Amino acid sequence: MDTPLRSLPHRLPRRQLLLGGAAGLASLAGWNEAGALPARALVFPRDRGAHPDFRIEWWYVTGHCSAGDGKAGARQFGFQLTFFRSRVEGTQAMQSKFAARQLLFAHAAITDVQGNKLWHDQRIARSFASRDGFGMASASEDDMQIRLRDWSLTSQGGRYSAELPATDFAIRLQFDETQPVLLQGEQGLSRKGPQAKQASYYYSQPQLASRGSLSVNGQSLEVTGKAWLDHEWSEELLHPSAVGWDWIGMNLLDGSALTAFRLRDKDGNAVWDGGSFRSAKNQRFTFSRGEVIFKPVRSWKSPLTQTTYTVEWIVRTPADFYTVRAVIDNQELDSRQSTGAIYWEGLSELIDSKGRLVGRGYLEMTGYAQPLRM
Repeated sequence: MDTPLRSLPHRLPRRQLLLGGAAGLASLAGWNEAGALPARALVFPRDRGAHPDFRIEWWYVTGHCSAGDGKAGARQFGFQLTFFRSRVEGTQAMQSKFAARQLLFAHAAITDVQGNKLWHDQRIARSFASRDGFGMASASEDDMQIRLRDWSLTSQGGRYSAELPATDFAIRLQFDETQPVLLQGEQGLSRKGPQAKQASYYYSQPQLASRGSLSVNGQSLEVTGKAWLDHEWSEELLHPSAVGWDWIGMNLLDGSALTAFRLRDKDGNAVWDGGSFRSAKNQRFTFSRGEVIFKPVRSWKSPLTQTTYTVEWIVRTPADFYTVRAVIDNQELDSRQSTGAIYWEGLSELIDSKGRLVGRGYLEMTGYAQPLRM
């Protein structure tokens, strides 16, 4: 059992750690309700690819990197790229090759820590019945091969490549697997609400070794760092009372990985919560409902949208009580030209209950500017 779990006030039995908790298993009792996703084994590389029969899907890569081989005083950056796929229900039965069966969106951003600035861009295009999007957009069902105009995210074996040239910045990075895939929830089936149909197929690939270049304002920098990949697909994620979520994905410095999330109602109460902790020795614990609590510490108000976000949290999990602190406050993304959402997503530090910096990763907060609809 690794150090973070030893700091738990009520130490978890090893059997509970390995099995994911008796309460977590008991939560499966209602999963045969109408509309519930069936349990299934995820198969790779196929499940790295698209699942066009599902309504929503996204591939999400975030990370922290530095120029100058990580030396003292090196310039620090955060980066995120997300490709979304949304099925267009009204065109599924059309036979024309011009029928737009799917919509593909993409967001990309760089957080310049020393420059105290966020760079952001977005893309949107339709994918047609011919599956090649006529050169505009495509997402393979065989493996992770996603292209949206001049942006792409592809995989080959245990390596992923991202190429996203934007107006004032560019991301050109490679990510190499260093650990096995992390199946979230119960073997990749992740509950997201009080009704069994509010669930997704969900896996992560933490602790990716990243290398490549970031370009900011015409200056290209060679960088190295760590990244986190999420891939999720579903028919329905949000309960009708949920307006958004708070989520963290953190690469710990010792090689561990922490996921924690909650879905909120309009009054800020948790509709559902969950997550996981995996140690560097590959011991995994799946959090049960009620075990993750987000407590706000410090807030920031966006001068652009007048939306208030919590940029420092205390996050209680069975692994430890953590402080999650944004490296810069203004990491709000305005994606009204693509997905329509305004949300906060940015590089953050993870500090344990003893006040030690133990990791870095991304904090995402949605549904604060307006209720999120998916």
